[in-house]
Amino acid sequence: RGLTDISLLERFIHLRYVDLSKNKLQDLSPLSSLTQLLWLKVDGNLLTSASMQELPYLQVISFDRNHIKDLEGITHPLLANLSLKENKIQTALGLSHDQLSSLQVLELRGNEIKTTAGLGVSKLKKLYLAQNAICSLEGLEDFEELETLHLRGNKLEALDGFSDSMKCLQYLNLRSNGIRSFQEVEKLQVLPMLQALVLTDNPCAEEPDYRLAVLSRLPQLQRLDKELIEEDEREEAEQIRLTRLEK
Repeated sequence: RGLTDISLLERFIHLRYVDLSKNKLQDLSPLSSLTQLLWLKVDGNLLTSASMQELPYLQVISFDRNHIKDLEGITHPLLANLSLKENKIQTALGLSHDQLSSLQVLELRGNEIKTTAGLGVSKLKKLYLAQNAICSLEGLEDFEELETLHLRGNKLEALDGFSDSMKCLQYLNLRSNGIRSFQEVEKLQVLPMLQALVLTDNPCAEEPDYRLAVLSRLPQLQRLDKELIEEDEREEAEQIRLTRLEK
């Protein structure tokens, strides 16, 4: 509605669900009196910061499609789901586990992040980093509870940075990166629970017998590029793996 001022909301202290999307807001300070707020959506505004007064019961926030440049000032203790899609964020620094101890889902798709270093929220279960400019994976060893990691459309050429401490990671999307060799894919062997991997639109996916080459290195996979692994495919990959070991 083209709103620029929401000070009228200050008096509605019992509001729990607020959607202010598609306005022209630059300031959310009037919301600081809404201490009962559970859910907030402010997509498509003119915000340059996600910083707000701490709200004790807030569980879901969406700041998609704003002009936010960093992750500073987000400190809601019960926040479980935070979305900052399509902003101008360049660094993963700024989030603190001490202040966001309940955060489980973090959506940072379509920003300008270059490395995963500094993401200080290690209890995450789902992390979405597609369509950034990530060329190095750092600090992932702290994500012991992470189950889903989306890295589609980045600039990864190497797969260093994964750790055997990531013992819950089941789904990994690496589509549209620059992974050329199966030696890089082999580094994913450290992920004990990896079941679904997406490698489409990487140079290595153009190689002959690509699926068998991946499966012989990661025999625990259940799906590759969204397709289930067939039993005869699994047996053939196992033979290739054994032959390689003998050599």
